[in-house]
Amino acid sequence: MKTVIPANDFKILANPLPVRSEPYARAGRSEILSLAKLVEAEAEITSWPGYRPTPLVRLDGIADAAAVQAILYKDEGSRFGLGSFKALGGAYAVFSLLQGIVAEEIGRKVDVHELIDGSFRNLTEKVTVTCATDGNHGRSVAWGAQMFGCRCVIYVHEHVSLARQKAIAAYGAEVRVHPGNYDEAVRQAAADAAQNQWITVSDTSYEGYTVIPRDVMQGYGVALAESFAQMTPAERPTHVFMQAGVGGVAASFCSYLWERFGEEAPRFIVVEPERADCVYRTLEQGSPCHVKGELDTIMAGLACGEVSIIAWEILKTGMDAVMTITDQSARDAMCLLADAKFGDTPVVAGESAVAGLAGFLLAAQQPDSRKALGLDEKSVIYVFGTEGATDPYLYEEIVGRPAEVVAQPEVTA
Repeated sequence: MKTVIPANDFKILANPLPVRSEPYARAGRSEILSLAKLVEAEAEITSWPGYRPTPLVRLDGIADAAAVQAILYKDEGSRFGLGSFKALGGAYAVFSLLQGIVAEEIGRKVDVHELIDGSFRNLTEKVTVTCATDGNHGRSVAWGAQMFGCRCVIYVHEHVSLARQKAIAAYGAEVRVHPGNYDEAVRQAAADAAQNQWITVSDTSYEGYTVIPRDVMQGYGVALAESFAQMTPAERPTHVFMQAGVGGVAASFCSYLWERFGEEAPRFIVVEPERADCVYRTLEQGSPCHVKGELDTIMAGLACGEVSIIAWEILKTGMDAVMTITDQSARDAMCLLADAKFGDTPVVAGESAVAGLAGFLLAAQQPDSRKALGLDEKSVIYVFGTEGATDPYLYEEIVGRPAEVVAQPEVTA
């Protein structure tokens, strides 16, 4: 095979626990996420204004260079105009929350259109939702609050770029900058919510806070359901390389595959930044741990130091392995997709979008890791492109040209 991206440092840790050795529904996992609940989320989200499935891109040139059968890249850059898959999670949780509040008040379940048209604005405007974010989740919560009619306060840590802060504020949210890292912002948002009687809509869970994150994670599953509808039978993945911050989307996809396919589920490999490796350390230690410090990585959406406790309940025996990669490998993968050097259609991918692809390519290029993960010429790889250029300035700095130019390559005769 060819060298597709430079061979920077990476680590792989195989899961020492029995992987998917029992039915998914055991041990309370179906109470966290389930295919039945996903059907409910799909019915709501697909009825929202502006909904359309995001594209599943075939990276045939890269697949040939990496000596695998196929690479399927789910490109979330166009999701509801927000630029990331997070639009499926945070906004869905805001909708579910407000739907429940209104139903309790009037004695019946309201539909999404009644909330959007403001029929119950007198009730919803009394509610304030809040969360901490690295950028994309907060943007989704703010968008959901604006669409469904409640107030919103979003906390960002001091390393979140001004471009991402402005993108959140554009949806009418109050943005508060908190010193420290993401996990410290999470704690501040929770403390202020308790004091002000706000409702936290977080994509991470912790002791005493698990219900709303389930709705967030359930919404994410819509993207994978779309993906399978877009695949041919021959394209059913043998391997999924999925990035993780707190682990919410990784657990969402892992649960879907485990419940749907059981023992025939594809191998599931989690990929995260080496500077924010909470899943790696948690697997190594055997229980959730806290990675402290600034968590300084360009993969802003993955800069998390603590695993979501309900996500871990699924990942701890649902994933086959976890990898860590460097920031440079993320940069290399962004440029690879933008430059289309192997003849594929150029793809605009943000820093956090490419972690799964970068992890796969690094492993596939190294004989020992390739063998350990069972990668060969018949492998079909699924990767989740979680975001487009959600920070346009950083994207242009890394790739060397604006996202708009990448998305509209020159046509030669």
